[in-house]
Amino acid sequence: MNLRNIAIIAHVDHGKTTLVDQLFRQSGTFRDNQRVEERAMDSNDLEKERGITILAKPTSVEWAPKDGGETTRINIVDTPGHADFGGEVERILSMVDGVVLLVDSSEGAMPQTKFVTGKALALGLRPIVVVNKIDRPDERIQEVLDEVFDLFVSLDATDEQLDFPVLYASGRNGYANEDPSLREGTLTPLFEKIVEHVPPPSLDEEAPFTFLVTLLDRDNFLGRILTGRVQSGVVKVNQPIHALDQAGNVIETGRASKLMSFRGLERVPVEEARAGDIISLAGLTVATVANTIADTSVSDAIQAQPIDPPTLSMRFAVNDSPMAGREGSKVTSRMIRDRLEREAESNVAIKVTESADKDSFEVAGRGELQLGVLIETMRREGFELGISRPRVLFREDENGKKTEPYETVVIDVDDEYSGTVVDKMNQRKGELTDMRPSGGGKTRITFSAPSRGLIGYHGEFLSDTRGTGIMNRLFEKYGPHKGTIEGRKNGVLISNGAGEAQGYALGPLEERGVLFVGHGEALYEGMIIGENAKTDDLEVNPMKAKQLTNFRASGGKDDAIRLTPPKKMTLEQAIAYIDDDEMVEVTPTKIRLRKRFLDPHERKRHNRAKAA
Repeated sequence: MNLRNIAIIAHVDHGKTTLVDQLFRQSGTFRDNQRVEERAMDSNDLEKERGITILAKPTSVEWAPKDGGETTRINIVDTPGHADFGGEVERILSMVDGVVLLVDSSEGAMPQTKFVTGKALALGLRPIVVVNKIDRPDERIQEVLDEVFDLFVSLDATDEQLDFPVLYASGRNGYANEDPSLREGTLTPLFEKIVEHVPPPSLDEEAPFTFLVTLLDRDNFLGRILTGRVQSGVVKVNQPIHALDQAGNVIETGRASKLMSFRGLERVPVEEARAGDIISLAGLTVATVANTIADTSVSDAIQAQPIDPPTLSMRFAVNDSPMAGREGSKVTSRMIRDRLEREAESNVAIKVTESADKDSFEVAGRGELQLGVLIETMRREGFELGISRPRVLFREDENGKKTEPYETVVIDVDDEYSGTVVDKMNQRKGELTDMRPSGGGKTRITFSAPSRGLIGYHGEFLSDTRGTGIMNRLFEKYGPHKGTIEGRKNGVLISNGAGEAQGYALGPLEERGVLFVGHGEALYEGMIIGENAKTDDLEVNPMKAKQLTNFRASGGKDDAIRLTPPKKMTLEQAIAYIDDDEMVEVTPTKIRLRKRFLDPHERKRHNRAKAA
């Protein structure tokens, strides 16, 4: 059978997973009457809820031409569109021989597209460009194509890569054509273009078996499952194999106890796999991502792609609040350590280091979204955690000067809000690099800004643009340190005791600022219950109840207290909101904000020591 290995690259929400759904349907992977969920490749709960791809996942379809030609198996790797999950992308591109670049007919080439496309072009992969959503009323197909060409030129594409084929498609409606004016048909032109344009794997089947591990997951029955592409030779079930690290040292020896190939959404057991096949292999207990699995006669490791280093870190601590252990089942540092080590093993973009006091862990990753997804996954598994404010990882350049990570920020806003956005980004030390109208009364503004200044900005940005602005960020470089950047301007309201919040006390406190808690919520000393309208922190008593007496009110009835609904933050909003001396308490049912030191005297001592 003919074989093609491709990756699909697209920015978040440009329709990549929906297009894969249609490839499944039109290749006969799903029966006509089979009930299949939308975006079938987004299989975990967080992916379904957020509508984004977080984990890279291989799948395959078999396509036979209508004229009765030879059937081709197309292995497709669905890549995450967000640069925070770029660690997934960098490894999996070594498994494929071509890429399909999907761009929105209105939004065009976005920062995340640039990140993954740059990696693909550097590996020498030839792209097929698919302009998706051509049925949008605000489509600008020709301008988008020009943008894609300019992007390829800026990424140093070769002449061969610049001579890319183009298809115009609607993934939702299931058609692709070479003519941008057509609004009907099937995805047959896309299948044909993949078979014609992407080369089959040119690998040696006669050489000894070698296999580079690019993805790792676990199974309760099979143990570790290692996924990757067979680089050479043939592997059979129960064949003796060993694992090599990057230096060529043998880590462990074992047998290939189970081989599985991808058929649609299923992993199907197979007896053997040949060079070029993307498979999963079980039977080893220590081997991990970037290791080479090979026949026992092989002593040279396959070189893996280097992974960009993390730029942001957070402290994951044992939850030590007075309410610890009430809502979660996994609360000890040992459980947290085991879970984080397991995550770092399968996700090479995350680094975990244990603190000297053994009760907290420094977790470094690519961005707030990546670490936010990890925290959300852990809380759903029953963990309780204390999370610190994110901080960027500084470096020193060759001259010994301090450098920090910068990001390219592309912002699409209505014209009336562009002045506010430019002003706020200037305050956060962002440099304006480009500003142009993008049609429909909108402006696209591009900045180069230090990551430090962007922490906590997204919520403020949505308020400034009345929820209509779209912000995309991408790691750009390590650049000169920008000095002090002003953080949150407002102070917070802090509970001065433990108990239940009372409506009688909360009513007057509403005049002081915005409340985060409502009547009847359990509170403890040092917990943040709201935002102060002024710049300093304020300790308040939100538990004061009305004194009950036998005197009646002169009007015959008491005034009813009408409270404004409290502001409830999502996990990402809470992490972005807190200051350096604050933490987010995360449990399976609640997200609370608190001061790092709950006792007011300890807070004062710490602030005095810091000032000295």
